[in-house]
Amino acid sequence: MGLTIGVDIGGTKIAAGVVDEEGSILATCKVPTPDTPEGVVDAIADAVRTVSADHDVEAVGIGAAGYVDDKRATVLFAPNINWRHEALKDKVEQRVGLPVVVENDANAAAWGEYRFGAGQGHDDVICITLGTGLGGGIIIGNKLRRGHFGVAAEFGHIRVVPDGLLCGCGSQGCWEQYASGRALVRYARQRAHATPENAQILLGLGDGTPEGIEGKHISLAARQGDLVAVDSFRELARWVGAGLADLASLFDPSAFIVGGGLSDEGDLVLDPIRKSFRRWLVGGKWRPHAQVLAAQLGGKAGLVGAADLARQG
Repeated sequence: MGLTIGVDIGGTKIAAGVVDEEGSILATCKVPTPDTPEGVVDAIADAVRTVSADHDVEAVGIGAAGYVDDKRATVLFAPNINWRHEALKDKVEQRVGLPVVVENDANAAAWGEYRFGAGQGHDDVICITLGTGLGGGIIIGNKLRRGHFGVAAEFGHIRVVPDGLLCGCGSQGCWEQYASGRALVRYARQRAHATPENAQILLGLGDGTPEGIEGKHISLAARQGDLVAVDSFRELARWVGAGLADLASLFDPSAFIVGGGLSDEGDLVLDPIRKSFRRWLVGGKWRPHAQVLAAQLGGKAGLVGAADLARQG
């Protein structure tokens, strides 16, 4: 199969792109994400028609944040778009006249990294995406492992603290409540409130109050040596690394790939994650260690991966 289209559905925008067999993006467009489920379907179709106008494309892959069924056709549950058993494949196919494959967005990003990014050369890879929440993808034996019902690798909702913080999924103590962009901001605000004298740079980048601290401020302040910002990254990394150690016990991959917005911070976040991983890896003194790698495709991973999954059929 030749050219395909990948679609990445975000909370504020929908991105579509024509992708070739080498993972190169030939044309793109972005449209705002509508407020209604049906509006999102229409926006996807409009984006597909726009990018395909000057290209002969053969299929469409859609990355959606939510539980996608084993047939890669129906979004069973999507918390941010209010999809409940949404027949997305059929609805988009009716509008664009092309075969459609629907995949969880983190799975699509993992596949993109495996095929064209940091995962090249590895047969067994576990990917996590550190953004507002925490997503994941499993590639074992060169195959994307989706589970019997299609909803595997929801790593962010592994419960790591019994009766811990309330999660948006309705459970308590989920990993993403302690290892995500949202968690990083919480750590920084709590520490700035407790020891403002150690957060002068961080507070100065915001509005002077702990409540005004945002993720971008923490990164800038940490690079300038702000003690609270640096310590907040360490706390985040402690939780991420410990979780990767648990996943190593389950899957024994040759590499972990860390993607999502926080991975853009490079060694600021990756070095302490690696240290924590080594600290918590069971039998770590005597067993081989998986590599902990930064994702290479950035925000393009989901789009490229979805397009390639559509090519796989």
